[in-house]
Amino acid sequence: MAENIQIDNLDRKILDIITKNARIPYLEVARECNVSGAAIHQRVQRLIKTGVIKGSEFKVDPVLVGFKTCAYIGIFLDHPGQYRDVIKKFKDISEIIECHYTTGNYSLFIKVYTQDNEHLRDILTKKIQNIPGISRTETLISLEESINRQIPVLHQ
Repeated sequence: MAENIQIDNLDRKILDIITKNARIPYLEVARECNVSGAAIHQRVQRLIKTGVIKGSEFKVDPVLVGFKTCAYIGIFLDHPGQYRDVIKKFKDISEIIECHYTTGNYSLFIKVYTQDNEHLRDILTKKIQNIPGISRTETLISLEESINRQIPVLHQ
């Protein structure tokens, strides 16, 4: 369980700004927050050290690099206790970009990107469904991603 990290209003404002534009200079953030650039730098470093900020990355548009099919796959396991072994195998399948251990109908729920439906079929039949412990899968193909955003940190 995560420890209780103290986040104040300045931290929330900083997070709001940098999650909208991770490349924004600290001095510009400082101007928006009416504090020094050094204060922003210290705050961001503390947020990184405490794990509030998890990395910084460039987001690649999957479609523009040839991955046109996005699918969500519900995984049914023979025995729920096998999930760790299955997840280890999933880590070797680069098309799987998210995996969640869930409640409800599925033991695991994954998000995959493939080049097209044929590639998806191959990933399902040749890789995912051949993993020991998986009894069956249910696949939902995403027709459009309508919302993709960070969790809001400012109180609404």
